Amino acid sequence: MKIVVLVKEVPDTYGDRKLNLQTGLADRAASETVLDEISERALEVALAYADSHADTEVVVLSMSPESAAATVRKGLAMGAAGAVQVVDEALLGADLGLTAEVLAAALQRIGFDLVIAGNQSTDGSGGVLPAMIAELLDVPNATSLNSVEIDGAELRGERATDHGTMQVTASLPAVISITEALPDARFPNFKGIMAAKKKPFETLSLTDLGVDAETTEASRSIVISLGEKPPRSAGTKIVDEGDAGERLAEYLVQNRLA
Repeated sequence: MKIVVLVKEVPDTYGDRKLNLQTGLADRAASETVLDEISERALEVALAYADSHADTEVVVLSMSPESAAATVRKGLAMGAAGAVQVVDEALLGADLGLTAEVLAAALQRIGFDLVIAGNQSTDGSGGVLPAMIAELLDVPNATSLNSVEIDGAELRGERATDHGTMQVTASLPAVISITEALPDARFPNFKGIMAAKKKPFETLSLTDLGVDAETTEASRSIVISLGEKPPRSAGTKIVDEGDAGERLAEYLVQNRLA
């Protein structure tokens, strides 16, 4: 079985997050960049299965700038057998549609039985990319799974809803996304870090994938205006002088909160 895990480099959640007011893009230099935690959990699902199934190949796939190579390589240190990184200057600021088209083209080139992704990244938080990729590849899609069980030619999982839980199944090949309910990822050990240097690492361009970023219909989203978030102002303070209840009710009505 061949499992491809979609991984992404994101700004460290403990650092500053800023937008470039000229381009509308995230300022990647504002903080350290790391492998997204949900990507690590997705990789852990694949590696845990591979641990008990010797015929399984795990490959990490990322669409990212060239500078993210070291971050992508962390997936190799964790245990993936190979990595593929799509790098092209034309992808700067790519929207979800173009990103899905590029990753789908890469997956068709790589080949897969199962694609595993996080349910949403911690920077863009779009939450729709796995479904878009599955649509382009014309394969089943199981989203936001809290558990994953791979059994031969199908997989099973549990998805939480507002009213309970749902058991879902999908035949392979398929694309799935997982939530933070899945286990924490393993840490790369010294042996894994050294082995990562010798593992296959392929870099692809849009030309390699046959995707034209200039003419594709998927790339239609643009930023038309942008501004900094205004500083927080002091809130309304109500001191109880016997009429606090009335004043609170009045405040809620005035602000259409009640």
